[in-house]
Amino acid sequence: MGTIKKSRTFKLIALDLDGTLLNRRHEISDENRKAIAEAVEKGVQVVISTGRHVKSCRDYAGSMQLSSYLVAVNGGEIWDPSGNLIERNPLQQDFVQTMWELSQQHGTRFWAMTPDLELRDGFPEEIAEREWLKFGFDVDDHEIRETILTELRKNKQLEISNSSPHNIEVNALGINKANALKKVCDRIGITMDQVLAVGDSLNDLAMIQEAGCGVAMGNAQDLVKEAADWVTDTNEADGVAKAIRYWVLDEEKA
Repeated sequence: MGTIKKSRTFKLIALDLDGTLLNRRHEISDENRKAIAEAVEKGVQVVISTGRHVKSCRDYAGSMQLSSYLVAVNGGEIWDPSGNLIERNPLQQDFVQTMWELSQQHGTRFWAMTPDLELRDGFPEEIAEREWLKFGFDVDDHEIRETILTELRKNKQLEISNSSPHNIEVNALGINKANALKKVCDRIGITMDQVLAVGDSLNDLAMIQEAGCGVAMGNAQDLVKEAADWVTDTNEADGVAKAIRYWVLDEEKA
């Protein structure tokens, strides 16, 4: 797989955080940092593209001294290098109400994101008075998870993915990392063919499929590996650095 697009020049690297750039301790390894710094020095933009809230991903970008766009909440928000909000894509409040009730019905853990905060331990009564970006379910029981997915899929206005095999993430229809990255590409004057995208979960699937080179982590879900152009090492073994060195810094695969 690694010979398909080896000669292509990449001008943007899109990186997922959890399970990809971050190890199990939620840290960025020295090798990943070094490879990213070398790519930036070469003139390549590095964009964090994550399901996390912007407050969290901005901290990681800052720790690497990145001055670039941020794709947060699976594309629910896009931020420019100056920290200005470019676009926000909310979920309908009645959809959030339904999902909250679904989580209570099946006794699942949940989380939800607004522009200002991430809720996990409780839910406000005034759902209709807030702006919602994403709703997520944490479901260890496979049968319950499939039951919830069946219910969610009845609503054709939802974008359904996950950030681990045990959860479900829901955004508004059409809101995903790939579509957000296309908008970033338009702004900086490149195409998705010039993007190297790296991820591990279903919320990375669209960007991996639509990038010039889609890279799955060694620890990625099987569907992501099957869709990818290349599979790198795991997030515990500097898989991001190895992908950047091979595809962007033109170092041969070890």
